[in-house]
Amino acid sequence: MTNDISKTRTIALTGNILAWSFLCLFGVIIIVPLVFMFGASLMDAMEIITMPYRWIPSRIKWANFTRAIAGNDESYVYIRNIANSLFVSGCITCTTIFLSSLVGYGLAKFKFKGRNIVFLAIMATMMIPFETIMIPLYMVTLNLGMQDSYRGLVVPFMLNAFAVFQMRQYLMTFPEDVLDAARIDGTSEPGIFRRIIIPNAGPVIATVAVLTFRQQWDNLLWPLLVTQREEMKTIPAYIVKFAAEKYADEGAMMAVAVIASIPVFILFFTLSKYFVGGSSMYAAGKE
Repeated sequence: MTNDISKTRTIALTGNILAWSFLCLFGVIIIVPLVFMFGASLMDAMEIITMPYRWIPSRIKWANFTRAIAGNDESYVYIRNIANSLFVSGCITCTTIFLSSLVGYGLAKFKFKGRNIVFLAIMATMMIPFETIMIPLYMVTLNLGMQDSYRGLVVPFMLNAFAVFQMRQYLMTFPEDVLDAARIDGTSEPGIFRRIIIPNAGPVIATVAVLTFRQQWDNLLWPLLVTQREEMKTIPAYIVKFAAEKYADEGAMMAVAVIASIPVFILFFTLSKYFVGGSSMYAAGKE
């Protein structure tokens, strides 16, 4: 009996050690590029390409950030591009949260004929690569006169199937008794949605917000296609242009990347508690 207990403890300890080893390894793989980016943003260009690489700058070069913001032509268009990305990503995030919560609530709590077919049809759109519909979507945007405008950047992405999926799965676990009690008290369906569903869907809303904002913040292909003026471009398009210019150095490139990363980090750490809660609730609902 004692030998069995010892063997079980040994197996459990070995499993814990392996699990922690893998987690530490993956953590290092994820963190090292970020450390390199932040360190290189404060280095001279020659110091970045010197081997062996020095992770700590010998002299902090704040001028990299000045050059990143000003641009090689000192037009300071990066500030406008940051504002564009914040506006576009923020608008898409808000509309996605609102529309996906409406659709998810309807699919989760209303029984109607063809409900599962509608849900499967929405999920099927996730299997279609964006590159497949990119040109037709661009032609529609062009014919509607939305090219090179905020409407052209926002309207095609106001809702996505993955957000609907997350909302629907989360709201499937919401107690029916609470909704029935509200209906008995005379609360209308819009009132139930506004007063009960939204206040109690904080974790999934935070999850959708973080994922949607990050996806649109990193979106390069569509803004590159639909915008022509430099004043209308977003951060990813500016980074591509800045890196392709002849006189851009590596330190300034890293500074551009650091500035572009700050809003995403702020959003994630602000909503991280709810983001993790939303992920765990989704896993519990799936089980």
